[in-house]
Amino acid sequence: MAESHARPWRVRRARLTGPGASAGRWPWKAEYVTDRETERDLRELAALIRQARRVFVLAGAGMSTESGIPDFRGPEGLWTKFPEAMKMFDLDSYRSDPAVRKAAWRVRREGGIRDAEPNAGHFAVAAWETAERQVTVATQNIDGLQQRAGGGARVLELHGTYWESMCLSCDQRLPIEETFARVEARESDPDCLVCGGILKSATVAFGQLLDPEVVDAAIEAAQSCDLALAIGSSLSVQPAASLCSVALAAGAPLAIVNAEPTEYDQSADLIISDRIGPALKRVSALMNDPSTSV
Repeated sequence: MAESHARPWRVRRARLTGPGASAGRWPWKAEYVTDRETERDLRELAALIRQARRVFVLAGAGMSTESGIPDFRGPEGLWTKFPEAMKMFDLDSYRSDPAVRKAAWRVRREGGIRDAEPNAGHFAVAAWETAERQVTVATQNIDGLQQRAGGGARVLELHGTYWESMCLSCDQRLPIEETFARVEARESDPDCLVCGGILKSATVAFGQLLDPEVVDAAIEAAQSCDLALAIGSSLSVQPAASLCSVALAAGAPLAIVNAEPTEYDQSADLIISDRIGPALKRVSALMNDPSTSV
């Protein structure tokens, strides 16, 4: 039988230094690390969280892909496979084109969010909140899975919520299922029952402003944290990604858990490239291990 040369190695991102450090979009190189070294990094993250009193988490699409919700920009993402679908997320196109609105309502009903369940990553983050530790999650996701995972963590929805519909004229809000019922009753482009305006999900489209109260709360949490953690995000979408800069400027260490390179790898104190759910589940277990320390 031929000898197997498979090794339990993963790719780790290492920051570059020197004259070539700023070349390219992501100034990083690949290193091979063993599972033992991955375990060491997970143990270090567990110790950082356990010692922190105010943890700020910035959650991206990768946090929910393990729940079966595809991201937008990845290889299997909606915009990658169907570039025309971006019109459904552009406010001007949505307002002006009934065909775009009809397509958007079909995608909302069939996009997988309605059937998704929180994964191990959501439950791990939910468990970090204790009487001695405050956890704030600023999420770029619209699926509500972090809230459904329970726990006491405060969740700030930077890009709004899938679970409500809103009128673009009078801002009337209703549970999204009430609007879906009208769509299923053959109203392909339902209008507002109060003023007749255009309805959409209560999510932030291109051309829409983020809720300033939510943004201010996220900035305050980032400024006051003693640990910042970015999970499942390339950290390329602004202004959400800039919350990492806010935390760093306040002196907090930054840890990143993401399978791919990010815009903040050079600034991070710890980078873990692994599946989010299993990694965070292991971190939570290590937090209860008395031998875990930095």
